[in-house]
Amino acid sequence: MIDIAGAAIGFATMLGLMVLGVHVAVAIFLISVLGALVYLGPQLINTFGTQLWSVMNDFILTAIPLFILLGELLLRSGITQRMYHGLSDWLGRLPGGLLHTNIGASAMFAAVSGSSVATAATISTVALPELKERQYNERLVLGSIAAGATLGILIPPSVNLIIYGALTSTSIGRLFAAGIVPGLLLASLFMLAIIVICSFYPKLAGNAMEKPSWAKKMESLRHLIPPMSIFAVVMGSIYLGWATPTEAAAVGVIMAFGLAAFNRALTFTMLHEAFLSTVRTTAMILLIIIAAFYLKFIIGILGVPQAMTAFVAQMDLSVLGFILALIVFYLILGCFIETLSMMVGTIPIVFPVVVFMGIDPVWFGIFLVLMMELALITPPVGMNLFVVQGVRRTGPVTDVFIGVLPFILVVLLTVALIIAFPAIVTWLPYKIL
Repeated sequence: MIDIAGAAIGFATMLGLMVLGVHVAVAIFLISVLGALVYLGPQLINTFGTQLWSVMNDFILTAIPLFILLGELLLRSGITQRMYHGLSDWLGRLPGGLLHTNIGASAMFAAVSGSSVATAATISTVALPELKERQYNERLVLGSIAAGATLGILIPPSVNLIIYGALTSTSIGRLFAAGIVPGLLLASLFMLAIIVICSFYPKLAGNAMEKPSWAKKMESLRHLIPPMSIFAVVMGSIYLGWATPTEAAAVGVIMAFGLAAFNRALTFTMLHEAFLSTVRTTAMILLIIIAAFYLKFIIGILGVPQAMTAFVAQMDLSVLGFILALIVFYLILGCFIETLSMMVGTIPIVFPVVVFMGIDPVWFGIFLVLMMELALITPPVGMNLFVVQGVRRTGPVTDVFIGVLPFILVVLLTVALIIAFPAIVTWLPYKIL
């Protein structure tokens, strides 16, 4: 058994290694091995092979490369670009113009890709040239893209929710269902913030678009049907009980192949790039997951969950007090550590206390993802900020930092809303599953 001080030292050491630039999986694995050597003996290290085999045989993790490949195919076949321009005909006349298209396109791409970074890169590539030509305020443009892209890990299917479900044995189907209403709520609040800002400062929205005719609007719908169809088939097959998340992801990939062929974009070069990117991303994610599962195994034997539970019980925190403490904890971590490493590094330690406090695991999964969204857009290491700046290539990165500030407040408002009204998260998953 280990006391709370020893657990805290180990956790702080692991975070310190991450901050210093040590690869996430390496940092987690090193702390796991160190804990095993110091407290349990070298024989426990031999169990890593068993843990590796157990994790890699988890069928649900097969969904991760499939959803990544789905997003890659949609991006490289040109479907995403057509979707963006189709949405602009419908949203461009709102106060804020094409800024709403950034949010809407991010939400739609998130609904089929499951990745915030991929969403940020895709929407930036499509939107930045056109918005610059129309003389939109650059900071607000950059902020809207970076913030809108965070929807990629909230609106299902979400790779982060799959990882959370695998680490905590929580239903992936319920997590996906739980992300729909908060995801739509957050997208709506992003757009409302744009409307409010641009109503007071109309010049930020650049040159107004010509009002498209109804004929053009209806014609542009054909560019929105493909991603909406994939989302409907993938999520519908899960909720109707026709397929597991992994099987539904495979169906989505098949549909994406068909759409790419229909658009005459299915070439060997495109497939090579899509497969290569998928393999690289999947390898990185699964390596981190393996290390996280081994950490979970070691700290379970060491009694860290029991020590943490006893410590929180002694503090006599209310559920609200505990959640507020977690908000501060994740806000601080998010300023220094990448989101996936922050999530997998803290779940084995925090989740047992969450269960002890009687917090719904499905609700906590959405809460945790919202905190990860904040980390994606929180300076100085928010991943989406640097992805957008990387596509932009010119000007200081501080423009992105400033532009995203209103949207950080919106995410915090959404966190407050799901704390005050938990049914925003829990009603749908327990209604349909």
